[in-house]
Amino acid sequence: MRHIKENIDDLNRRKEVIAERSGRAGEDILLVAVTKTRTAEEINEAIKAGITDIGENKVQEILDKYEKVNPVRWHMIGHLQTNKVKYIIDKVAMIHSVDSLRLAQEIDRRAELSGLVMDILIQINAAQEESKFGIGSHETDGLIRDILESCSNVRIRGLMTIAPLEDDPESVREYFSEVRDYYNKYRELNLPGTDFRYLSMGMSNDYEVAIEEGSNLIRVGTAIFGRRNYNL
Repeated sequence: MRHIKENIDDLNRRKEVIAERSGRAGEDILLVAVTKTRTAEEINEAIKAGITDIGENKVQEILDKYEKVNPVRWHMIGHLQTNKVKYIIDKVAMIHSVDSLRLAQEIDRRAELSGLVMDILIQINAAQEESKFGIGSHETDGLIRDILESCSNVRIRGLMTIAPLEDDPESVREYFSEVRDYYNKYRELNLPGTDFRYLSMGMSNDYEVAIEEGSNLIRVGTAIFGRRNYNL
């Protein structure tokens, strides 16, 4: 599995170059390794190579791998059903995919029962793709306000978006730019109950454009582990 370390090293070097180009340091951009369908052995190899944070799309994969993986920060990055919050509330450091008050309230309830405050990101579907979850950009103000009014055991840490999958990453720059503007707005407002630190944008195919547009958290799977084999 030497290729995993090589890929991570290459990513970190590339991240440094792009960050410097946009007036930042590579270390300011968190690399979250997306481990969907990956084995615990592969994940542990990535952790040995310096990965500190991993992201899973499905609750069941977190539960299946949790005890087999070396100490690491777990992120829930996929769509989360309210009836599954209870299974991961004490296992993940942050939930990236909050797109409704109902989900936020369930996270809040489960967090309170567990005696913790859960960090969350608001997922924005800037391109309004029917195949993706997330709220429209124009709904952001209302959802943040409603969460702050009713949830005391969640902390809004920022925003997340998934851009359309395009052959030319330049074609999605406008969506990253739009979400960045919302992120900057709320970071400056510094509302009680928020601590805007993370702008989660960019995956294997478009992370360079995302970093240029202000992302400080990229979610990368294929560029680390190679293409997935869903037939395994």
